[in-house]
Amino acid sequence: MNRFDIAVPCHFGLEAVLKREIYDLGYDIKRVEDGRVTFEGDEQAICRANIGLRSAQRVMLVVGRGKCTTFDELFEFVKSLPWENYLPKNAKFWVKKASGIKSRLFSPSDIQSIAKKAMVERMKGAYGLVHFPEDGDEYPVRIFIYKDEALIALDTSGESLHKRGYRLQAGKAPISESLAAGLISLTPWKDDRILIDPFCGSGTIPIEAAMMAANIAPGMNRSFTSQRWTNFIDPILWKDAFEEAHDLINTDIKTNIQGYDIDGSVLDVARQNASRAGVSSLIHFQQRDVADLKSSKKYGFIITNPPYGERIGFDANLKALYKTFAEAMDGLDCWSTYLITSFEDAQDAIGKKATKNRKIYNGMIKTYFYQYIGEKPPRRKKHEER
Repeated sequence: MNRFDIAVPCHFGLEAVLKREIYDLGYDIKRVEDGRVTFEGDEQAICRANIGLRSAQRVMLVVGRGKCTTFDELFEFVKSLPWENYLPKNAKFWVKKASGIKSRLFSPSDIQSIAKKAMVERMKGAYGLVHFPEDGDEYPVRIFIYKDEALIALDTSGESLHKRGYRLQAGKAPISESLAAGLISLTPWKDDRILIDPFCGSGTIPIEAAMMAANIAPGMNRSFTSQRWTNFIDPILWKDAFEEAHDLINTDIKTNIQGYDIDGSVLDVARQNASRAGVSSLIHFQQRDVADLKSSKKYGFIITNPPYGERIGFDANLKALYKTFAEAMDGLDCWSTYLITSFEDAQDAIGKKATKNRKIYNGMIKTYFYQYIGEKPPRRKKHEER
């Protein structure tokens, strides 16, 4: 099989999580940048990464990297790339997205237009054609230029990988599936510890936690653009990757994952989402106000995405809600609380400074992942672990 550089974007702040996921799949990291990790792999790696990476946004096959400071340089660089190795003569190909940051080339529309012309010129020479029908399968291209270095890549995923296929409906201001999975991975939560999301909305955090506990790959129930690229990715590789993921699923585990919300209608959506994800038996959803958050268990986890403006409005209301949440947190014995919010006064409203604070960008929104880390449970004696 061939060897490729495979670039995988993620939310800014989740690079370490994604890097660990790629290592766990068995691949070596080549490059880590803000919001992107690149590793080396073959055609099978493209399949396995799309199906198995939880915090990734998409999987991109790098066609080339090069310095481009003028549009002439961009044209010649794109033309020099071996597009005929990837695109059949009837391929539908276009530059789906382009960006230029801290670079002399910054106009997305110009980058897209010039790159497409360069691809056509290369294909003309390779296939001996003047016009291309473009009536075949889609091969979307993405171009990112940062500090005058251009990354030219084929988007193997199609729809963003956060679209697992289970969330047909969502509540207001939902957290994305890939971000929820990344946040859970930033905590030491394991499936033998209770986890509660008191602002669960449409259930994304509990569902992602349950999928992790049951080892259900995030891409099990969706399709990918590159499944149709049979000219260089053998369909048997996709079949093997899906079978590998299916064989690792274990829904017989015992775990305690709960999702609460004050809105009963959104909980109906959460239950439907959990059912589609195959984890409805692993999550208990309940209509409950955050003021009623209680548990007799020790050493549990709260991982949540509380309202931070979009859903509740005025700062006074927001501060009151966070204060109520803090009072509920204080009533839990040795629990750890992890919350993501863009509300700048969250720590003041809670009344105490977080143990740790990580900045994460949720799209263009700067958010903070506040971590209030509780006591660890006592180590079990060796005879108890047998």
